[in-house]
Amino acid sequence: MDLTHWINGKHVKGTSGRFADVYNPATGEVQSRVPLATVAELNAAVAAAAEAQLKWAATNPQRRARVMMKFGDLINQNMDRLAEIVSREHGKTLPDARGDVQRGLEVIEVCMGAPAMLKGEYTDSAGPGIDLYSMRQPLGVVAGITPFNFPAMIPLWKMGPALAAGNAMILKPSERCPSTSLMLAELAQEAGLPDGVLQVVNGDKEVVDAILDNPIIQAVGFVGSTPIAQYIYGRACANGKRAQCFGGAKNHMIIMPDADLDKAADALVGAGYGAAGERCMAISVAVPVGDKTADALIERLIPRIEKLKVGPYTAGNDVDFGPLVTKQAQDRVKGLITSGVEQGAKLVVDGRNLKIQGYESGFFVGATLFDNVTPEMDIYKQEIFGPVLSTVRMKTYEDALNLVIDNEYGNGTAIFTADGDTARDFASRVNVGMVGINFPIPVPLSYYTFGGWKKSAFGDLNQYGPDAFRFYTKTKTVTARWFSGIKEGAALNFKALD
Repeated sequence: MDLTHWINGKHVKGTSGRFADVYNPATGEVQSRVPLATVAELNAAVAAAAEAQLKWAATNPQRRARVMMKFGDLINQNMDRLAEIVSREHGKTLPDARGDVQRGLEVIEVCMGAPAMLKGEYTDSAGPGIDLYSMRQPLGVVAGITPFNFPAMIPLWKMGPALAAGNAMILKPSERCPSTSLMLAELAQEAGLPDGVLQVVNGDKEVVDAILDNPIIQAVGFVGSTPIAQYIYGRACANGKRAQCFGGAKNHMIIMPDADLDKAADALVGAGYGAAGERCMAISVAVPVGDKTADALIERLIPRIEKLKVGPYTAGNDVDFGPLVTKQAQDRVKGLITSGVEQGAKLVVDGRNLKIQGYESGFFVGATLFDNVTPEMDIYKQEIFGPVLSTVRMKTYEDALNLVIDNEYGNGTAIFTADGDTARDFASRVNVGMVGINFPIPVPLSYYTFGGWKKSAFGDLNQYGPDAFRFYTKTKTVTARWFSGIKEGAALNFKALD
């Protein structure tokens, strides 16, 4: 089956003649093909979006918020359909796919309050007969380039604030998991979004470069790997666009000797192996402080890991996580596991040889656990993006803290401890954007904001929450005077209003 683009409120076949295969990760079979747009197709979609945006921007914020409200209702009503599409193309379990949709829906719910987010400021009588006020206005046409690992959540993170603020959006979803974005576009239209305000253009690097070079597009949001985030940020900025680009991660969880080790072990299993580790907020490095803590932690982890069930999403609640998204991802993760063994790490649980009856060609890797990992090893330095947990033993809290501080990534981190002083010190000193205290995956709720530090993020504003509305709008400040008997001569100097 050949998929489509979504242009001006309808499904449109691609004209390039180029396609990418979309796999069922559980079977390894091609289930559809997605068209890869040309530069001309992208530019035509942008031009149509620019025309549609003018009327949408003139729609008052409260009416735009009502569209968001209906959109959110429709997403909720179609939760199971959306989750099934996510699972079919990504491979994650149905409960995990529903969570993917739910976390995106929560951002749409915040966007229902867009009128409050878009308010300006006002000062009466800033000077004699002078009033000052500011207004937030949409940028125009913006673009979102989203990854495979959250086919619903991250497109909703991008489109919700952008559309609620009065912009038109060009959405370029991952060519590995494109169908969810197409269905979301259908639901947005049903909710009352005018045709052309949301365009879904499928493609590869050719379309990404066209987005970055198109002069009509004013801002670009991206989520993916760090090298590509750096590339997109640099090229977008060079072309005068706003950019927020989120890259890779290497998230550590420090386990102090006073921590509840059973709770810490449960947290590590969920945060390390959920969604097969294909999450930028996954915990991939456990950092127990002291050998006694490390030994006790490993002892608790092994039976929990060995009980995990891996399989296709069609197995329902009997499966803890599914396959990786592609054969290339499977081969890469297995290769990194092998490198860990060759470089001297202790392989405690090996997931490389997992085979599932009836799904022998699926892209599965079992839960894998390493001990005695050191910072020089590839399995520590690289973002594995698979079901692999590395244990790096540290002698002291300061050693553990400095390990996190010295890492080039700064997306998320966590500490498990019973001591409030240690937790407060960690939260204050660690140079990471999102911090969990006895909480393994510290993704903020949607009325806060999501973003990392260091090589995990490029740009000065984060995703969703108040930052998103700042990113997708520009501020205009007006100084107004209404003459009512005030007599002044010409002012030749730059004078204060008072």
